[in-house]
Amino acid sequence: MSALGVYRPGNTVLHRLPPGVKLIGLGVVILVISLAVRSLTALGIAVVGVAAVYALAGIGPVTAWRQLRPMRWVLLLIFVFQVVFTDWHRALIVCGVLALSVALAAVVTLTTRTTDMLDTITRALGPLRRFGFPTDLIAIALALAIRTIPLMVEIVRQVDEARQARGLRPGPRILVAPVVLAALRTADGFADTLTARGLD
Repeated sequence: MSALGVYRPGNTVLHRLPPGVKLIGLGVVILVISLAVRSLTALGIAVVGVAAVYALAGIGPVTAWRQLRPMRWVLLLIFVFQVVFTDWHRALIVCGVLALSVALAAVVTLTTRTTDMLDTITRALGPLRRFGFPTDLIAIALALAIRTIPLMVEIVRQVDEARQARGLRPGPRILVAPVVLAALRTADGFADTLTARGLD
């Protein structure tokens, strides 16, 4: 199973921060990176900053690499697309910002229990109940989304390993089609589970 996004117990500053603070901070930092990184120099500074966050969380380079390794083919495809339609400079910045955003999201999930995160989100949505919003169902949807991210990464990893075992070259037909089919099967499994529990 992929190690991406799996909670790692610890007693660092980031582990002790309230989940709400981490979620808000994640959104703010990703927004700032997306708006501020417009050059390779700025990208380098952002990389150093994210590395410092990982060090602050007590997460070593091996675990950090595992957060991005499953994305390498996606990043490669995006890089090629950007090079074709823009230039290599823009391609590096776009892929760098995307990789840093995923890395930061991984820090939050690595240092926060999913149950704590969902409890925080449910409490934040509490005032919406008076307007008839199904906050419990929204929390379930968020739980599924959080669970699906590492699951989809794992599916991509399995498909890529199967490709390598068969000696096939990477390509859209080889990688995308099996991933889409596996994702649809996973979605059907989620739907059947929710229906069985009366949440259809």
